[in-house]
Amino acid sequence: MTDAPVEEPVEDAQARARAMRASLDQFDLDEEDLAILSGRMEDPSEDEAAAGLPVLAVLGRPNVGKSTLVNRILGRREAVVQDTPGVTRDRVSYRAEWAGRDFTLVDTGGWEIDVKGLDRSVADQAEIAVDLADAVVLVLDATVGVTASDERIVTMLRAKGKPVVLAANKVDSAQQEADASYLWALGMGEPHPVSALHGRGTGDLLDAVMEVLPDESAIASALPEGGPRRVALIGRPNVGKSSLLNAVAGSERVVVNELAGTTRDPVDELIELDGRQWWFVDTAGVRRKMHRTTGADYYASIRTQAALEKAEVALVLFDGSEPLTEQDVRVVQQAVDAGRALVIVNNKWDLVDEERQKELSAELERELVQVQWAPRINLSAKTTWHTNRIARALDTALAGWDTRIPTGRFNAFLGQLVAAHPHPLRGGKQPRILFGTQVSSRPPRFVLFTTGFLDPGYRRFIERRLREDFGFEGSPIQISVRVRERRRK
Repeated sequence: MTDAPVEEPVEDAQARARAMRASLDQFDLDEEDLAILSGRMEDPSEDEAAAGLPVLAVLGRPNVGKSTLVNRILGRREAVVQDTPGVTRDRVSYRAEWAGRDFTLVDTGGWEIDVKGLDRSVADQAEIAVDLADAVVLVLDATVGVTASDERIVTMLRAKGKPVVLAANKVDSAQQEADASYLWALGMGEPHPVSALHGRGTGDLLDAVMEVLPDESAIASALPEGGPRRVALIGRPNVGKSSLLNAVAGSERVVVNELAGTTRDPVDELIELDGRQWWFVDTAGVRRKMHRTTGADYYASIRTQAALEKAEVALVLFDGSEPLTEQDVRVVQQAVDAGRALVIVNNKWDLVDEERQKELSAELERELVQVQWAPRINLSAKTTWHTNRIARALDTALAGWDTRIPTGRFNAFLGQLVAAHPHPLRGGKQPRILFGTQVSSRPPRFVLFTTGFLDPGYRRFIERRLREDFGFEGSPIQISVRVRERRRK
């Protein structure tokens, strides 16, 4: 049982916030703290969207050192697998910097060549990565030379016309540079000898990349101001994304190009729901005949990320007639990590009997406990049953995503919360919340100034009470803590 919130008069709330803010001046604050407190702190996610960070894809066949090069560019060892037993997945993208310029680095180490054949799969998977990038680093093993797989990728790159920089990897000494010179024969420009393992030549490689990488991306565009809201239709293959798009559109829309060997970027469809227009960003382009391999899943993840970057709310589809999979849960987490509003859709409800309904309910409670705040819809895209509920759920999620709490009211909330439920002692000391502010919405981001670190459980408690008092239904909430020490006299 929770304590019922007591609404504090606006004047009292503002006075409380002023007093809390004044007490904060007794603590050491840096320039960033002062910018946050003055409301001048720029939202980093909005900066990225406005700037359109350029996207650099690192391509190459397996075992040429792509992931090693990515780690070298980042200047740190990044985990490229998720903490899920038995599942190997690369991270979709990384924020990188060189010579004062920020860009998004995409590691394509997740794709594999089908050793049983399907030579086209190499070009298909590489094509997806190129379509989602502004420039490409093609990594080749200088000690091996050019293979047939390398030649297929080069042929595709010529057709795409994207800027390409050649990295001749595994050149660990000056004596081996002659191996790299043979790669001139590819006709793709100068091969840059590097050793991703030891860092040799990577600076020169990145200088060459900066010359061809645009200042603003043609891929990662900013969210539009005003106009129809943007919805990412995401989910693993075969959950019914295309069917749902056709159902809400009221007609057959071409959302997947069925020509063999052709893969398209996520496409935008202008859809009318309840008399209003919405942009649906569809990710149904993952080829259905591709097996659920590491490579296919990896590129589905890349395409999902691209759609999320263009959207405001994610409509995540599950196949209600089948058990939830690890990939279903990853797609949901990807939407949350992207900071997008979220609606869960259990599709194919016409195939769900009473027993399956109970099983699905238990699965959702167990696997999606972290997003109990997301609206859920049970529908059938095939029969259009309950598709009329989509607009209302989207409105609910976007309203939570847009919510902003005045500073006075937020600190009144914090004062009441801490008085009723103070933070547990940590090492004999009790961290105190000095002041809090919401620095942005879309998604809601809060900064708490404290005298010590807050336990993860206490942060979750704050988030839960925020939702109880202010709503935020359908939206992730991000809470960061800035620990400050009292200024010495």
